[in-house]
Amino acid sequence: MPATDRTAVLFPGQGSQTDDMRDTTERLRPDLVARAAEIVGEDPFARIEDGTRFQQPALFCASIAGCGTLDVSPAAAAGHSLGEFGALAAAGALDEADALELVALRGELMDAAACAGPPAGMLAVLKGAPGDAEAIARNLGLTVANDNAPGQVVLSGPVDALDAATAAADRAGLRALRLPVTGSFHSPAMEPAVPKLRAALARVTVRAPRFPVFSSITARPFDDIRSELALALTHGVRWRETLLALREAGVRRFAETGPGKVVTGLVRRTLPDDEAFAAKPEADRA
Repeated sequence: MPATDRTAVLFPGQGSQTDDMRDTTERLRPDLVARAAEIVGEDPFARIEDGTRFQQPALFCASIAGCGTLDVSPAAAAGHSLGEFGALAAAGALDEADALELVALRGELMDAAACAGPPAGMLAVLKGAPGDAEAIARNLGLTVANDNAPGQVVLSGPVDALDAATAAADRAGLRALRLPVTGSFHSPAMEPAVPKLRAALARVTVRAPRFPVFSSITARPFDDIRSELALALTHGVRWRETLLALREAGVRRFAETGPGKVVTGLVRRTLPDDEAFAAKPEADRA
């Protein structure tokens, strides 16, 4: 990795939406907003609060639009869950149009899998070490869905087990926060979504990326893009490890694209000595 260019572009996942997201995306990339509405059947930005089916294509569009405002020459990229599709599109491994269609399908399939199963959700366990949350998950049959940063691990599973995990976290002196989702994402509960996404991935062209794109489920550069994107539905996001792997590869600056600053915050918690910043669209710059 050249010493003169050590910036990784990071693409966020669900939960990073902002109130001004649609207006910014419309201004920067109106074609993406129109295409997303065509694929979804309605404007996904208008129904951003109605779940995964709408959030994922809207966030993909906002992240791709924001990427165009970054004045960086990426040495690498990574995406948090959904964000992997944006990272791969930015690196030229996926066509932008194909990636948007895949993301829309992914959101629809995940939503359907969540609705088909018993009531489930996700719980952030804050404070403590990753092993503390992992022990709670192991004892209650939950899945570690996200290892986001030091002191932030997300568990996934049935609501009764999440209730028990909340009580266990409280007893251990940790803080537990239920996330506003109704599915057990990044867990075996998403297995029904895998075959159709895998089939759709088989139909698109995949190229070698122009720069390394790190998978957030393996914490290393993508090896088999189609397989790893499908596996991500049922496997945990190893974001903390991915950031550490990027730094080990020579990255010293982290630029978040898209709405919000969620990923920037995770970088600062994981790598406090490195530079992290979020894209700021031209019209909003001082």
